[in-house]
Parts: sequence; C-alpha cells; structure tokens
Amino acid sequence: MGELMIECPRCGDPATEAYYGPCTSCRTELRATLGGDATDMAAVEYEPKMNVTPNAVALKDD
Repeated sequence: MGELMIECPRCGDPATEAYYGPCTSCRTELRATLGGDATDMAAVEYEPKMNVTPNAVALKDD
C-alpha cells in the first residue's frame, strides 16, 4: 500500500501517512493524553422491562 500525502485534520501540518487521519505526532500526543488501560466489562444479563405485556393474539384462548 502506498503512502498518502495529506494535511493532518487535527493540526493542519502536511504529513505522509498510510491512511487518512491524525499525523504520527498527533496520534502520539492523543495516546499520551487521552489513552488509558483497557478494562474488563462484565456482561449484564438481560431482564425485560416490567411494563412490557404480551399482545392480545398471544393471550387469545381458543
């Protein structure tokens, strides 16, 4: 894949990158200031809302 000559959308400086986006120096700065460690998230079991009721067709007796 070729390199693209772009203008960084963050700082406006010309840059040569493989993909369009922030330049290497901006990405480094963003990782340092905004990046964090990944955390494990526990999956929450689905519980239907109490105000949901079956429709009339489902309750219909023969």
